[in-house]
Amino acid sequence: MNPALSIALLLTGLQVAGGQKVTSLTACLEDQSLRLDCRHENTTTVPMQFEFSLTRDAKKHVLFGTIPEHTYRSRTNLTNRSTLKVLYLSGFTSRDEGLYTCELYLPGQPPTFSNRNVSVLRDKLVKCRGVGLLAQDASWLLLLLLSLPLLQAMDFVSL
Repeated sequence: MNPALSIALLLTGLQVAGGQKVTSLTACLEDQSLRLDCRHENTTTVPMQFEFSLTRDAKKHVLFGTIPEHTYRSRTNLTNRSTLKVLYLSGFTSRDEGLYTCELYLPGQPPTFSNRNVSVLRDKLVKCRGVGLLAQDASWLLLLLLSLPLLQAMDFVSL
């Protein structure tokens, strides 16, 4: 095999393995819906696939992914951003308690997987806060905080 081709394949493999990693999975209650926020890295252009699942009584139930279970299709809604997948499960009850998983995978030989789990109990869930939506892209907040000294120096803002 050509050494240049071997290096290119190795670098592609390293990019795939390092570019799609789940960094956090959190759960909260929004009205009567469970909201799962799956944050991940996205440093590659290789298309990724993902799956949300629930493990209850030692059985895995696919909520959203390539082949979701029929019983959950009508209850799920997904918001898909470059580094955030948000799944809403409407009509959340104690029957939906269990271990939730967000899994990213890249097809290939061998396939690359990254996942995170969160245990969800209805009476232990916190209510979702509006601040969480702002924190998804908080660059504007950082810019504001960094510009405050400049605005004070120019007498636009007094604290």
